[in-house]
Formats: sequence, structure tokens, C-alpha cells
Amino acid sequence: MKKRILAVVLATVLAAGTLTACGSAGETATAPEASAETESTEETAAPAEETAEAEEPAAEVTEKGTITVAATEVPHSEILEAAKPILAEQGWDLQVTVFNDYVQPNEVVESGEFDANYFQHTPYLDSFNEEKGTHLVSVGDIHYEPLGIYAGTESDLANISDKATIAVPNDTTNEARALLLLQDNGIITLKEGVGMEATKNDIAQNPHNVEIVELEAAQVARVIGETSFVVLNGNYALQAGLNAQTDALAYETSDSEAAKTYVNVIVVKEGNEGNEGVKALVDVLKSDKIKDFINEKYQGSVVPFE
Repeated sequence: MKKRILAVVLATVLAAGTLTACGSAGETATAPEASAETESTEETAAPAEETAEAEEPAAEVTEKGTITVAATEVPHSEILEAAKPILAEQGWDLQVTVFNDYVQPNEVVESGEFDANYFQHTPYLDSFNEEKGTHLVSVGDIHYEPLGIYAGTESDLANISDKATIAVPNDTTNEARALLLLQDNGIITLKEGVGMEATKNDIAQNPHNVEIVELEAAQVARVIGETSFVVLNGNYALQAGLNAQTDALAYETSDSEAAKTYVNVIVVKEGNEGNEGVKALVDVLKSDKIKDFINEKYQGSVVPFE
């Protein structure tokens, strides 16, 4: 009987010891699992933060409005297109409309249809205001384009033929500019003192009896194959695939009075000089980014105004 009681006690003690050992083993087994779970959580937390950082939305641009500009095609509209994304970053929507003449861009600004235009120099602007009774003003000097003499059916200015024909722009300021360039190259001599108001009627000496053919500026390049020489504005030369510094037989130098006088400007109707969009446009067009664009693209045929 005593042996049976002792056996029961011993079995109970062994069973209790066995249960305790299993409990310890269980705790030891679960501790690494908990640690692994913690490590896993820590490892995935960093990429989640990085992802959130990478996907952070860019700061919203506050829309400020639209700027409407009338321009001739080359180089003016191209320069404006380069300015467009810079203005967009500032909240401005630049809308450019291309015109093929020198009259409509002024008319649409005078009428209020457009905020500004970009195609002309100040002497032309002053002449237009006087002739048309418009009220347009310059709000920024941007660039100048050297006027050049280009070969037509002849290519040697030094041996120009008698009765050679030379096509020039017919608007007041550009014709004077063309005649002065011809004078600088010994083709004609103008009456003393006529300067920027010269017309072909002011030719005092014409040793080769050249015929000056007056055409609307946009048409001059079209008669290259029909006249001995042509005198082209920089923008129309570029449009015809010509560059003053590489293709012209002679052109206005960067330090010439003409280059300084005929700087191309941004124009608005008088009273709108404070237009915030136009002020932003002028600032961008005068920026180093746009100056670099002009220098790289036009290689001296268009020069930023300093």
C-alpha cells in the first residue's frame, strides 16, 4: 500500500516538472518570434517613410492669369515660347499669336484685344504712333537684330553692276536704316543730315545708278532671286534661313549706333504700363535663361540687349 502511494506521489512530481519545462520552452520559443516581428516592423517602417517622402506632392502654383502677346514669327515667337514654361512656374499662362506683318500687332494692342506685342524697335513704334494716331509705349528693351545686305542675283558688293536693283523695306525707319547701311558700304551717298529719316529721294550720289526697290518688309526676302541684292531685317532673314553674321555680305555691327537705336521692345497701350503679367514677361525676357537661349539659338544673328 505504501509502495502504491509513493508511486503516485513520484508520478505527480514528475508530471509537474514536465509541465514546467514545457512552459519554459514555450516562452523561449515565442520570444524570438516577437523579436522577429519587431525587427520586421522596424525594417519596413523606413521604406514606408521614404515612399511617403518621395510621393509628397509638389507645391501648387497659384494661377495669376493670362498674358496675351502679338508677335512676328522669328525670332520673337520663338523667344516667347522659351519664356512660356518659366512664366508657367510663376502662375502665368502666356498665349502667343503670330502675325505676318508690322501693322496688325500694333492695331490689336491699341484696340485692347492683346496685352502686348513683341516685334518692333522704338523708331518704328514712334513712327507708327505719329502716322496712325495710336497710343503705344515701350516697357522693355529685349534684343536687337543686325540689318544685313544679302546676295540676290549678284554677290560682290565691291563690283556691283551698273543699274543693279536693291530691294529694301519700305517702312520709314527701316528704309532709312537700309540706306545708311548701303552708304556705309560705298554703294550710295545720302544728303547730309538726313539720318534716320532718309528715303531714296535723299540719295545725293549714286555712281552705279542702282535702283532702290521699296517693298513691305515681309516681302523683301521673296525677291532674292529677282533683284541684285536685298537688305533684310533680322527676323525676316532668319525666317528665310539666313544669318547676318554668316550669310550677309555686310551687316550692322553690335557697337553701331543703329544696333543700339533699333533694339526690339515689348509694347503696350499707354496706361497699361503697370500690367502685372507684362511686367513678369519683361523680367523673364531679360533673365539670364532667355539671354542664354538667344545666344545659343541665333549665334549672333539676334543679340540680347544689355
